[in-house]
Amino acid sequence: MSMEWGMANRLAQLIRPDNRCMWLPIDHGYFQGPTSKLEEPGKTIAPILEYADGLFVTRGVMRACVDPKASKPIILRVSGGTSMLGKDLAHEAVTTSMEEAIRLNASAVGVSVFIGSAYEHETLVNLSKLVNEGERYGIPVMAVTAVGREMEKRDARYLGLACRICAEQGARVVKSYYCSPDFDKVVRGCPVPVVVAGGPQVDTEMQVFEFVYDGIQKGAIGVNLGRNIWKHPYPVAMAKAIRALVHDNATPKQAHDLFETVKAGKA
Repeated sequence: MSMEWGMANRLAQLIRPDNRCMWLPIDHGYFQGPTSKLEEPGKTIAPILEYADGLFVTRGVMRACVDPKASKPIILRVSGGTSMLGKDLAHEAVTTSMEEAIRLNASAVGVSVFIGSAYEHETLVNLSKLVNEGERYGIPVMAVTAVGREMEKRDARYLGLACRICAEQGARVVKSYYCSPDFDKVVRGCPVPVVVAGGPQVDTEMQVFEFVYDGIQKGAIGVNLGRNIWKHPYPVAMAKAIRALVHDNATPKQAHDLFETVKAGKA
């Protein structure tokens, strides 16, 4: 199945030749405002950008905080229209046009889909319309399986349903939360690549390394991980360790050893 050249080329910017990817999301402010540690996104990403394969970001932060001469491939966050103060985080619309994505030279666009919410229909139609436009211009669409505030929804049955529906609508990549058990079922039921979202911060570094490792073992092509890197007191050590898990097939223990080495200033 050959893919149109522009589409294939854009995906190849984001997904490395080993068919793995480590993407860094800094789009949280689109509904959270100046999130802790992301008050000044340019400063936050400066030490860690080199370890990412792509940056998931809104057009506003991209223009204000990302140097066009020293950037990474961009996944442009194009959905929004809600905030933490509003009634329902699921009530999103497409807020950035495909024309803007082309003008900004984005390698992909990303949109949230809230399956099972009051706005399931609207967000699925947002995805479908974006896919229609993306296919016309050769721009891949990443669907983000989003759950708003209801974190308990993140089991394999729910995520498997959400990922499959996003793929059926034409998403080229699906960003999903990790779940245990049965994450392999989520990936197996989704005919396009799955990337693991970071989710909430966990208590220890090892827990992060374990879920990233397990997600990749069970078929994810990589991660779209933000807070567990840039909120961490040692973001460079976390970025290097997670990159080793994604691209060097490191075990959680090897990743933890690397983390401790970098943290101690020995790497």
